[in-house]
Amino acid sequence: MFITIRSYQQCNEACNGFVIDSPPVCGILGLLLHDPLATQTSLAGSEIAEGLSLLQHRGQDAAGIVTCGSGGRFYQVKANGMVRDVFDAPAVAGLKGWMGVGHVRYPTAGSSAHAEAQPFYVNSPYGIVFAHNGNIVNTPSLRQFLDVDAHRHINTDSDSELLLNILANNLQKTGKFRINEEDIFTAVGDLTRTCIGAYACVAMIAGFGLIVFRDPNGIRPAGIATRKGARGGTDYLVASESVVAQGLGFTEWEDVKAGEAIIITRSNISRRQVATPQAFAPDIFEHVYFARPDSTIDGISVYRSRMKMGDLLAETVKKELVKAKLEIDVVIPVPDTSRTAALNCAQALNIPYREGFVKNRYVGRTFIMPGQTQRRKNVRRKLNAMPEEFAGKTVMLVDDSIVRGTTSKEIVQMAKDVGAKRVIFASCAPPIRYSNVYGIDMPSPHELIAHGRTTEEIAEHIGADLVIYQTLEDLVESCRQFNPAIKQFDCSVFTGEYVTGGVDERYLEHIQRLRNDNAKAKKLQQAVEAVEANEGGCNGPMNGSDALLGRSDSIMGLSNHSPKIGATNMPTPNDTIGLHNSWYGQ
Repeated sequence: MFITIRSYQQCNEACNGFVIDSPPVCGILGLLLHDPLATQTSLAGSEIAEGLSLLQHRGQDAAGIVTCGSGGRFYQVKANGMVRDVFDAPAVAGLKGWMGVGHVRYPTAGSSAHAEAQPFYVNSPYGIVFAHNGNIVNTPSLRQFLDVDAHRHINTDSDSELLLNILANNLQKTGKFRINEEDIFTAVGDLTRTCIGAYACVAMIAGFGLIVFRDPNGIRPAGIATRKGARGGTDYLVASESVVAQGLGFTEWEDVKAGEAIIITRSNISRRQVATPQAFAPDIFEHVYFARPDSTIDGISVYRSRMKMGDLLAETVKKELVKAKLEIDVVIPVPDTSRTAALNCAQALNIPYREGFVKNRYVGRTFIMPGQTQRRKNVRRKLNAMPEEFAGKTVMLVDDSIVRGTTSKEIVQMAKDVGAKRVIFASCAPPIRYSNVYGIDMPSPHELIAHGRTTEEIAEHIGADLVIYQTLEDLVESCRQFNPAIKQFDCSVFTGEYVTGGVDERYLEHIQRLRNDNAKAKKLQQAVEAVEANEGGCNGPMNGSDALLGRSDSIMGLSNHSPKIGATNMPTPNDTIGLHNSWYGQ
């Protein structure tokens, strides 16, 4: 292994306390079309844009696509905003090529600039484009290595760029003019032993193909699917969730295994377990909140798991109602992710289920918004209570989880404002008391309502007559029963136990400073001031062409920076760039 991982304290001292920021849960997508005619068209780009719209729930702050066309040339469009706004018809028309990589991002402290929209790109070696979902916890040592030893410039505050440069440096170390699959597997394997944390990644090498890999614990999700090509051959899809495969007509969805790397070209697919074996521990919060209900992740139907959450929550509710000597008249979900669980809970309790809130779908999620005041205002904009479902009733509201409690408090008050006699609040997840360090931008522990509070104190704080939490055992069972092969899940937000290791008090203190509301507000103000003063120069890691428009839709790199190679009798054109490609067109 080429780098010695130091302790967090040593690395932090060596780097003067500088730690790379991380993106929250995001969505990644890769597409490779076998059709040789796709090289000069925008077929891949248009399909990737459509696929990203199916992953919009995973990231509403920024979106990006990079495609690869004739001569290994890259074409890019990325900007802050929703998928439908970033990828209008002219933008998609410029995304030429037969393969590409896409990404949707959630905002976090320090990651709202155009330059930090993914995918990222490095031209050396071979031309690599990269998209990542997750978070690395040993960023100080990685940054120091890339600066001092590898002499690679890091242009943003995103650890996704670190991962890309670690991979690029591993490939560069071979010193080869053309590398082979063995070199790629070795490079990814070294990365998995060097980078500690959670990551699902898809990389594209110019003119060659796609590489997809997952962290040794499989914390963040990724899968692949296939489809018969338009003119024969096989098209390949890589995505965070299976719903993309369904939407684009792909079948045979298969989850990427923890620690596995897969190399996809037009002619072949190769896969290998490259990481040192670790405990498989996917993030259970994907099933609680983030994933779409029509997705299947690691063999578990998100919809079925949420149904089971409702069934098991009902058993706990029965016990708690007896203790509190309360009866409820109606079960009402907090839209949207809790609907499935709330319906099953109501059925198990034999209590009417009603839709009591109407949601404005054009207002974003609130727990990631900077500032409590802004979140409170946004809750009222997002939800409206229907008085006829609340007036004079003892209501049980069911939500997927309680994070800061800001939304919960406002919702309880809304219910009382329209006449609810009593409000009981039930959560499909246990109390969230600890930071998430694996790619979910949850607040610092002191901003979590359950941190340091009893259930009774939480109920008092949000104004509810009673708060009922799902037990951790029942939450795990609601997911594991659909795939008994999974022996454990990452439940760190509930337990404070971090499966990867490398998370100590110093790191958690840094996360707390980075994620608290004051820090986010300060970063936001600095960004606004920089834009107003026209500071910062280049707004992107490649060419800065998004400085005025907020979008970069230009060619990245050279039209063809490598000579044509291969057998003299190969048909032309040969779009091989960077490494040998056994497919030469048909």
